[in-house]
Amino acid sequence: MFESIPNNVNLSDNKRLQRALEQWQPDFLSWWMEMGPEGFQQDQIYLRTAISVEAGGWAHFDYVKMPDYRWGIFLTPPTQDRRIHFGDNIGEPVWNEVPGEFRKELRRIIVTQADTEPASVEQQRLLGKTAPSLYDLRNLFQVNVEEGRHLWAMVYLLHQFFGRDGREEAEDLLTRRSGNADTPRILEAFNKPVNDWLAFFAFTMFTDRDGKYQLAALAESGFDPLARTTQFMLTEEAHHLFVGETGIGRVVRRTAELMRQSKNGDVSEFGAIPLDIIQKYINEWFSASLDLFGGEDSSNAATFFGAGLKGRFREADDKKYRDHVALDDIYQLDVPSEEMLLKREEIPLRRAMNMVLRDGYVEDCERALERWNSILKEYGLSEQLYLPSQRFNRSIGIYDGHYFDPKGEMISKEQFDKSKSQWLPTEKDYQYVSSLMVPVYEPGKMASWIAPPAKGINHKPIDFEYVIRAK
Repeated sequence: MFESIPNNVNLSDNKRLQRALEQWQPDFLSWWMEMGPEGFQQDQIYLRTAISVEAGGWAHFDYVKMPDYRWGIFLTPPTQDRRIHFGDNIGEPVWNEVPGEFRKELRRIIVTQADTEPASVEQQRLLGKTAPSLYDLRNLFQVNVEEGRHLWAMVYLLHQFFGRDGREEAEDLLTRRSGNADTPRILEAFNKPVNDWLAFFAFTMFTDRDGKYQLAALAESGFDPLARTTQFMLTEEAHHLFVGETGIGRVVRRTAELMRQSKNGDVSEFGAIPLDIIQKYINEWFSASLDLFGGEDSSNAATFFGAGLKGRFREADDKKYRDHVALDDIYQLDVPSEEMLLKREEIPLRRAMNMVLRDGYVEDCERALERWNSILKEYGLSEQLYLPSQRFNRSIGIYDGHYFDPKGEMISKEQFDKSKSQWLPTEKDYQYVSSLMVPVYEPGKMASWIAPPAKGINHKPIDFEYVIRAK
């Protein structure tokens, strides 16, 4: 029954909302069984389940079958007398109902965020069949069920605040499919295939990190239910980033170990992933994830900020931002011209809010690259991984339709096509990585291409049986 799903929004006091969500729940479960992790629905998974927002309640660990996972609806507790702290409505009380003049914009924001949650589950649905360890298998499923819970959180907002339109949007969230030519997901990065575990780690490192910054911006919203919902989602999102960053770090460590052993540095003879392929995956997923921030010069970003719907990362921090109205400042960026030159232009800061958010994201990614490169240095290797230029391989914004190398130098289409195989994964690269994807389901054992984690989950040992396969 629906009451078995934890919530702190007093569902039992709102019979209309309760009935609406009860009607949506079977469709969600049907979607989960069709598009969720294939082949593992009857296994016992050692999962973290949120049962409350308190420190001792949001991370309850136990074995559970994924279809029985207690997807919940959680909002952080309200802040007394909370005020809008940015934009044109700064200083006014936050909204607990949708302002009529911003109804369309808020619905668009919520639907777009909501659509990413089931999309990532669909992208990752077959990965369990090639898991490099039970530890990684469990982490994959933890990510999946939490994406499902985040979907529930967004659907709650649609049902509670948007009437029939919200109910229809909630239904559509279960009918679109990642990569489907007729009914694709809204954002292109969520239609990309994730066919191997290096892609999964790159996705959770780069694409989920975009999610962190988008959720953090929405956690500043003057629409209080959205802010309180996304604040709690961020608590769970941190694990997804951990999976990606440490996952790639473990791949780098294994490759570095074997580079030291190989006479010619060729780790493929040991069944590991060469650094140049790792770099290509970084280039692919970093550039795709940059597109998720939207255009560099955006009237929508200006509207969302001015209205108080979406702020900057940690907008309330006065030490980080001196001006929370942002009407007078400008942002400088390099804009490509038809003469294949870059010209420095100034745009109003509000129109550059996507860039401000993206700048913080890039700095965050750079810190991860430093940690991966420290592993290479630890093994006495001179090779270094890097982030490509933000102008490289872009499909949205001012660099779409122009061509750049990974250093950000503007080049011709012919030059790009000629060198593309050096910068982005080729079919041969995908096939090689795919050939390594042999499942390892014995507790404590790891595939040849990845190093063990530094420690287990929830103080458990690495050789703990994180997944108990059904007989």
